[in-house]
Amino acid sequence: MKVSAEPSAEAAEWNRVKLHLKREFGDSAYKSWVNPIAFDGIANGAVNLKVPTRFMRDWVITHYAERIRALYKGENPDISNVLVDVELSIQTSVSDIGVKDDRSVNPIPNNASSIVGQQGAASQSFGDPFSAPLDTRYTFENFVVGKPNEFAYAAARRVAETDSVSFNPLFLYGGVGLGKTHLMHAIAWQIRSRSPNRRVVYLSAEKFMYSFVRALRNHDTVSFKEQFRSADVLMIDDVQFISGKDSTQEEFFHTFNALVDQGRQMVLSADKSPSDLEKIGDRLRSRLSSGLVADLHPTTFELRLGILDAKAEQLSVDVPQKVKEFLAHRITSNVRALEGALTRLIANVQLVGGDITLELVHTLLHDLLRAHDRRVSIDEIQKRVAEHFKIRLSDMSSARRSRTVARPRQIAMYLSKQLTSRSLPEIGRAFGGRDHTTVIHAVRKVEEIMSADPIFSEDVELLTRMLES
Repeated sequence: MKVSAEPSAEAAEWNRVKLHLKREFGDSAYKSWVNPIAFDGIANGAVNLKVPTRFMRDWVITHYAERIRALYKGENPDISNVLVDVELSIQTSVSDIGVKDDRSVNPIPNNASSIVGQQGAASQSFGDPFSAPLDTRYTFENFVVGKPNEFAYAAARRVAETDSVSFNPLFLYGGVGLGKTHLMHAIAWQIRSRSPNRRVVYLSAEKFMYSFVRALRNHDTVSFKEQFRSADVLMIDDVQFISGKDSTQEEFFHTFNALVDQGRQMVLSADKSPSDLEKIGDRLRSRLSSGLVADLHPTTFELRLGILDAKAEQLSVDVPQKVKEFLAHRITSNVRALEGALTRLIANVQLVGGDITLELVHTLLHDLLRAHDRRVSIDEIQKRVAEHFKIRLSDMSSARRSRTVARPRQIAMYLSKQLTSRSLPEIGRAFGGRDHTTVIHAVRKVEEIMSADPIFSEDVELLTRMLES
């Protein structure tokens, strides 16, 4: 039941928020993404919005929902969340975007809604006040498995599909964007689907600390202990954030012991292994290491390519293989950034038109590509090219003009121009004090040969990939 202002007042608030968004994002973005949103009222501190497709829901949540929440906060201080649901009956030109709206991929249970809170993530809430919402996209079916993550994936599935496992806790660790949170959400989804009566509590270590401090202030630690220690499965993300917090570590240690002693499952994640976590007490470190520790290694090219294949298939968009290979080579550190790059390309083509090409990639993703560029030096380029063509490193600076030396030298100059921020005179000086016009000639010559000779072009592209990897 709606508990906020009268419908006319609610509509006026929504219109004012839309006007702010139009001023901030411009007419084109407003027409494509904001105007088609249907306002569905306010209830329990949450703004309810409807959109026609899952694709649009994910896009609105990622790019606009947090701003909508902030603007509504200015209109109504009681607003804390923005909920975005799919309503297929909405008539809008966005339905012509061309992306399948297949709700069977991630069916939304009757007791769950897509929600945007402080983090702006697409997720579902299940009514447990101590459990954070789960992202609807993070399931085992949507997790791409490869050599770097297959052990962690297998361990996560074992926990999700068996009521009692031989290892407790399961401790997942790895760098940012490698899939730790995805696997934790997938475990929770699978357990809730297979055993609805089991109480699964998932939250971040920061939320655990916040709840504990609040319980101390309210003199209600007994209730806090009962809530967490009654969980059948307790999942805590990013436990590195409790390092240095002695009182929180103490409570976490006792909660840990109580659950394990009762045969309840613990699933934890961090950016480092237990032995490498700083400012963690020896007792807690020993407990964290007592179960199964599974590492998610940095992704390989093959795994990144598989992730892009899966993302393109999920969105039902045909992406050229050379574009996926280029992205898999250039964006190597973070899977979220990799998927975000592909989403941006697809959205641009669907809204503006045209095809997904390498030229579009360079134009549209220049900021992302620059952020993921590895710092390559001219010395490194000269060394790698010399090794590849089996010439001496000193030949890069020599006066020799035989083709067996001159051509590799021109390639090294071309790569120095493409892969470093050095000026033409600086590049020339690095190659034996040559003039900048010599570098210009080398770059043009290499480009000319690449356009006419596929084998030569593949050679240069291979060197580029080797230097960037």
